[in-house]
Amino acid sequence: MALVILPGLNNLIEDISEEKKLPPNIVEAALREALLKGYEKYRRTFFIGVNEDPFDEEYFSNFDVGLDLDEEGYRILSSKIIVDEVESEDHQISLVEVKQVADDAQIGDTVVLDVTPEKEDFGRMAASTTKQVLAQKLRDQQRKMIQEEFADLEDPVLTARVIRFERQSVIMGVSSGIGRPEVEAELPKRDQLPNDNYRANATFKVFLKEVSEIARKGPQLFVSRANAGLVVYLFENEVPEIQEATVKIVAVSREANPPSRAVGPRTKVAVDSLEKEVDPVGACIGARGARIQQVVNELRGEKIDVIKWSSDPIQYILNSLSPAKVDLVRLVDPEGQHAHVLVPPDQLSLAIGREGQNVRLAARLTGWKIDVKNSHEYDQEAEDAAVSALIIQREEEENLQREAELRLEAEQAERAAEDARLRELYPLPEDDEEYEEEHYEEEDSSENDQLENAQDDEISANEERKR
Repeated sequence: MALVILPGLNNLIEDISEEKKLPPNIVEAALREALLKGYEKYRRTFFIGVNEDPFDEEYFSNFDVGLDLDEEGYRILSSKIIVDEVESEDHQISLVEVKQVADDAQIGDTVVLDVTPEKEDFGRMAASTTKQVLAQKLRDQQRKMIQEEFADLEDPVLTARVIRFERQSVIMGVSSGIGRPEVEAELPKRDQLPNDNYRANATFKVFLKEVSEIARKGPQLFVSRANAGLVVYLFENEVPEIQEATVKIVAVSREANPPSRAVGPRTKVAVDSLEKEVDPVGACIGARGARIQQVVNELRGEKIDVIKWSSDPIQYILNSLSPAKVDLVRLVDPEGQHAHVLVPPDQLSLAIGREGQNVRLAARLTGWKIDVKNSHEYDQEAEDAAVSALIIQREEEENLQREAELRLEAEQAERAAEDARLRELYPLPEDDEEYEEEHYEEEDSSENDQLENAQDDEISANEERKR
């Protein structure tokens, strides 16, 4: 059979390898698979309009494509089993035919034959299908390599370069390490910072948010500048005490994209020290604020509050509202994690923050519902009555929820009992089989008992005769 010539095959593989950032052997494998699909399409054209297509999914599993890089072409190869009588010419070959070229051939052996079609139109037909399949296979290989390369990264923060803009997203080039080629990642609008200037070729630190496994045309990596993990990473790199595990970040609450443009991005970070002599807040801020300033600069001026974590919820809530000064923290509903914070009138706006941002971040950081109250106007009796009403309402809702769950359990138990009763009256086929097996085992056991009893009787009789 003739070799199907592909002019410039070597250059084609090199160009695709460089353009798609794939190793040449991966490109060759994709090309072979695409050419094989072209051959399948060629074979199926003979049965267009025929009701019964003889080719199933596994029919061409014994076929392969051999690339000849020296001659710049390819052949279709088929592995066939040697048999006495041929039933499928695509999968079998007669022993008599093989004996003509190989005297030592035996039935059951496998031979590889060149089955490249001689028709002139095969090359054009195969090329049409191959082009489509090759593009898909290359995308699949790129997707697979990106998943393997980025899915298990120990460091989720990458350096990204702005490449272009698509709608409201920024397409960035990221690399998993030194010497590794760049791949495209998408920075959606919701994950961008309002203070960032995304100009072409500008570089940013980004948090690897997701490696998509869904087939899509665009980038499958999604990165974020708004993720709290980016703040943690920046502090870890600037504060040696965090790297040494002397200081640890307990919680982070971040609002990188506030609901209003009048409010800027802000983050609260709760830190703790494992050694009494180490000040965790001072360690994160650094001398004259040098360490935290590096973090702020990377986040383009985002406001960051570093507070000391405490196991005491009162102290923790008090710290979380920094920089406001607090008169009193009342845990009005500890079970429901509800607290009233009393502040002087001149600290009220500072504690709440512009558009409620400060108290909102404090609530997320501590996990408590925080109501900031004016200490000069606070009516404890009236507030306690209001809280009591809320507690009663919450308890009623919890009781209703428990009752609903108990009713559901009772209904399920009742249905199970009814199913069991009906199954006794109207056994299912599998129940009959189980009954037959049990009955058989009982009969078998009974027969064994009878046999053992007979043997015991015979032994007893023999002993009597001996006496």
